[in-house]
Amino acid sequence: MAEEIPEGEGREDLQTPPPFFPYSGDRLPDDAPSREPIQVKVEGLYGAESREGSYRFVVLSDGFRQLKIQIGPFEALAIVQVLEERRPERPLTHDLVRNILDRLEAPLLRVAIDDFWNSVYYAKLFLDAGGLEIEIDSRPSDAIALALRFDAPIFVAEHLLEEAFAE
Repeated sequence: MAEEIPEGEGREDLQTPPPFFPYSGDRLPDDAPSREPIQVKVEGLYGAESREGSYRFVVLSDGFRQLKIQIGPFEALAIVQVLEERRPERPLTHDLVRNILDRLEAPLLRVAIDDFWNSVYYAKLFLDAGGLEIEIDSRPSDAIALALRFDAPIFVAEHLLEEAFAE
């Protein structure tokens, strides 16, 4: 059974949808955080151990600020294989997606990590589908693994880098 959310502090955060949800009006509110994308590079991967288990992080950097995103073991493997220029004997999931998009002639143009809500980062893939740019929701780890396979640029919203740098 799901745990009850206690009344009081923090509850309202779950009631307010994140900024990527549709909003009323024709523009974002004036107090909305900047969504300006900044191009970043994968600086590397690292792991950490604790009593609770193992954790893996991908580190993105704009050359000055870093954003660390916790990722799963399979996504870490998918990313590190590209960084270390290793090819598996058979295609892994991200290689399969790359092969499908190549056959459909729908290259990945870029990825954007554009929001953070309830301790979760959100990302989007931008594909060229016959001259039409389409946007697909994605987990950041999958988006990064695909971007590396397509040699596509990775962007992070300015406010996410600022928040990470302030910590």
